[in-house]
Amino acid sequence: MKTIIRADTVRTGALLIFLGPLISWGAEFITAAAWQDPHYSPLYNWVSHLGLTGPSQVAFQQVGNSPLGAVMDAGWVLYGVLLIVGAFLTFDLRRGIRPVVIVALATISGVGVSLVGIFQGSNANVDNGLIAFHTFGAQGVMIAGNIMAIVVGVTGSRIGLARGRSIASTALGMAGLAGFAVFMLDVFTGWMWNIGMFERSAIYPIMIGHVLLGTGLYSRVEQWAGAHRTV
Repeated sequence: MKTIIRADTVRTGALLIFLGPLISWGAEFITAAAWQDPHYSPLYNWVSHLGLTGPSQVAFQQVGNSPLGAVMDAGWVLYGVLLIVGAFLTFDLRRGIRPVVIVALATISGVGVSLVGIFQGSNANVDNGLIAFHTFGAQGVMIAGNIMAIVVGVTGSRIGLARGRSIASTALGMAGLAGFAVFMLDVFTGWMWNIGMFERSAIYPIMIGHVLLGTGLYSRVEQWAGAHRTV
């Protein structure tokens, strides 16, 4: 079966895809630890409020007071850039529609998570209209990122993923889309119960999927390089 990866650059691409979510998680941990007043809860608080800079404010029905907001914003932007570059270095766009779809979804996801870091979910951005970029970015990455996980899973044999990783990626994408639906229901009904938990239920499956993809690719670089030379 023909591979859809770029054997000459997949090692670097896989590493970048793997590092992106780790950097974002690290930034989230550091930023949340610096948030002291009021207590930050990953179940209750918006993820995006970690990226708020400036004085404390009440935005989207929650107090936002993130002393290291710039760290979280930088983590999101870096994650997005690494994902896009990693995808282009990993998948060979000359090999059909599958790699094109995966790279397109990775690009939408990378742009989306970067927009979340560049345009904060602040009251100022609500007033000046820039909140549209934040919203587009957040919803874009939640949808495209989880669809990417599903596409990666069903295309696993052409990528070099073991069967278990392929199944896990597909399941993560489906769970993430379900989480997104519940998250949006929680928002639009105005219930807003444990919004942070439901927000993460749509985001974390994407990040875990990138870890599985990056490590799976990296572990089989030599195998797929040999297969590529025989094509």
